[in-house]
Amino acid sequence: MAKITAQQKLHLKKLVKELSSHKAPHTEFVTVYVPAGYDLTKIIQHLAEEQGTAANIKSATTRKNVQSALEKMIQHLRTIGKTPPNGLAVFCGNVAAGEGKQDLRVWSTEPPVPLNIRIYRCDKNFVIDILQDMLVEHNVYGLVVLDRRDAILAVLKGKSIVPLKKTHSEVPGKHRAGGQSAQRFARLREGAYKDHFKKIAEHMKEQFLPLGNNLKGIIVGGPGVTVQDFINKDYLTGDIKKKIIGTRDLSYTDEFGLQELVDRAQDLLAEEEIAEEKKVMNQLLTMLRDNPKKVAYGEKETLHALEMNAVDLLLLSESIPEDKIFNFEEKAQTGGAEVRIISIETREGIQLRDLGGIAAILRFEIEQQ
Repeated sequence: MAKITAQQKLHLKKLVKELSSHKAPHTEFVTVYVPAGYDLTKIIQHLAEEQGTAANIKSATTRKNVQSALEKMIQHLRTIGKTPPNGLAVFCGNVAAGEGKQDLRVWSTEPPVPLNIRIYRCDKNFVIDILQDMLVEHNVYGLVVLDRRDAILAVLKGKSIVPLKKTHSEVPGKHRAGGQSAQRFARLREGAYKDHFKKIAEHMKEQFLPLGNNLKGIIVGGPGVTVQDFINKDYLTGDIKKKIIGTRDLSYTDEFGLQELVDRAQDLLAEEEIAEEKKVMNQLLTMLRDNPKKVAYGEKETLHALEMNAVDLLLLSESIPEDKIFNFEEKAQTGGAEVRIISIETREGIQLRDLGGIAAILRFEIEQQ
């Protein structure tokens, strides 16, 4: 998934929050998702056809609301004219509180990442799960599954496994002859193994290093002895080796092996998430001890620091109300501060909760009010 900027994320959060606040008494809210590259004229034609179908709705009020929403959406799409590069999400409906009242509104947005799905739906709620999924920050992990003949590289984004590269080695089969012939074939096999491992290591550099800080770690799987042989010998460069967070012994070494690797590494992935939270919280607590003037905590102090544009990293506990999280995120985005949401599943997370659930590491010292 493409990187979403703080401004895009904030805009999307506002839209999702507003759309989720509305609920229709009947199936009359219209949602349309237009994939990147799709002809907008075809969408308009489809909506015009749906207007005709809506004429069969028995309830006069619901029929009017659906047809009005479709007409307003058609007019809106005509003003846009062409599908934006990332596609388009459009929502329209009568959001007036109470039967018989009219407040017909339309929202549209070009998502921050390309849409690959086309949706038309008329329901009591707007369809927002696709946009919500874009707001989830998926850590990326490198996956390598190998044996002495084959290897496959992939990345894990959220729950999705995305294969990147396959490689195959023409390792000679075992030779039954004896004497010098057997020794020669043994040398050939060993040389082919080494070339195979060197090729895997090179592909790991090519595929994983460009991910930069988005790469949270690499997990390697395969037959236990083969994996250890690959990792412990001098095939991997230091910048790749330090990214390896664990290995797993596997039964499969193809696409099935990738899924098996993810299944067997769930404990490892969970530990990594917690370790990342503990790291940033320890950074805050160390700063609080050694240089307390570069830390703000509690709602009032942190708000003052944000108003001074002094916040470098804002930490918000998941225990505080969602509205408050959103408001602080908005202020942080204005001042260019990074924001991290901290769970209460660790001792450090509980400490943040007990500090009021809001704290910040500052760029420079300020006088607290």
